[in-house]
Amino acid sequence: MPVITCIEDLKRLHRARTPRMFYDYAESGSYTEQTFRQNTTDFADIRLRQKVAVDMSNRSTASTMVGLPVSMPVGLAPVGMTGMQHADGEILAAKAAEKFGVPFCLSTMSICSIEDVAENTTKPFMFQLYVMRDQDFLAGMIERAKKANCSALVLTLDLQILGQRHKDLKNGLSAPPKLTLPVMLDLATKWRWGLGMLGTKRRQFGNIVGHAKNVGDMGSLSSWTAEQFDPQLDWDKVAKIRDMWGGKLILKGILDAEDARIAADFGADAIVVSNHGGRQLDGALSSIRMLPEIVEAVGDKIEIHLDSGIRSGQDVLKALALGAHATWIGRAFIHGLGAMGEAGVTKALEVIHKELDISMALCGERDVKKIGRHNVLIPKGFSDSYA
Repeated sequence: MPVITCIEDLKRLHRARTPRMFYDYAESGSYTEQTFRQNTTDFADIRLRQKVAVDMSNRSTASTMVGLPVSMPVGLAPVGMTGMQHADGEILAAKAAEKFGVPFCLSTMSICSIEDVAENTTKPFMFQLYVMRDQDFLAGMIERAKKANCSALVLTLDLQILGQRHKDLKNGLSAPPKLTLPVMLDLATKWRWGLGMLGTKRRQFGNIVGHAKNVGDMGSLSSWTAEQFDPQLDWDKVAKIRDMWGGKLILKGILDAEDARIAADFGADAIVVSNHGGRQLDGALSSIRMLPEIVEAVGDKIEIHLDSGIRSGQDVLKALALGAHATWIGRAFIHGLGAMGEAGVTKALEVIHKELDISMALCGERDVKKIGRHNVLIPKGFSDSYA
């Protein structure tokens, strides 16, 4: 077994052990992938301010996310088709998150269903909702999340229309994969993945098949999803969903200061500054570049989280320094899952936690909640050069 020192090590194993179409699904963006790349490279422009001769003992990374205690301010973001990266992937990731003391959020487009995850965990998890035109299905999803005692509803606002991802089209992405000759040749080299899939019954979109009207198999699912994402989603519909849910609400996909102000006045518990990992509007600014402007716009009115681009504990520290209350990781834990299953997700969390803890100490901080602008050096024009 290779020595794992960073998320990049897990990424290499993930690529070697998972079918190409699913690795590419995770590690890609829309169109030219400019935003996808800049989500990570823009973090490198921020420098950490080193401090010496300070007491580094008794450090704590403990914090809260929407009032819930967490071992570090990092959650596992909702990722579609996680159960295709590794058999029963959503269940394994949720179990790893529970043991580590961080939140897990299940995607609407998961392979394992809400009920599957609830039956295999002991603590509440969050549920991410895509808004569909089928109102009965939408209401049913919300009721199922309530029944599963989900701790928060994460409403994604930036996917009314699916951004084009060239690799997915070229790979013929589907769940389960269609057995064309190129796919079969690829699967022949991914025996670990194949054995896992043979050992599970969960190979379809568990939250949809058997629950949505006229969707009984994968043959009808692709046309259904193309027709069902609601392009008419607006703040009035968001308000209706908020009222239907009645619990803690997180609005995901905020990348504009005015949208942040609306969300802050809306009654949500948190917003997630996010560009969907660069998978939607290619050419948009990275989440970390937009974060300072959004923090300035809403101040303390609402809890601000950030995702898109975090690959290390230092990235977490930088996001917190620029005003985020908490962060979310997607690809980082998916690399762990594809590489080593539940153990890989745990390893990804351990890597990020250790990087956060050590970097925090060398910046002279003992409490993660006290990280701020004083811990970083930001280049001039970092967040306003495109204004």
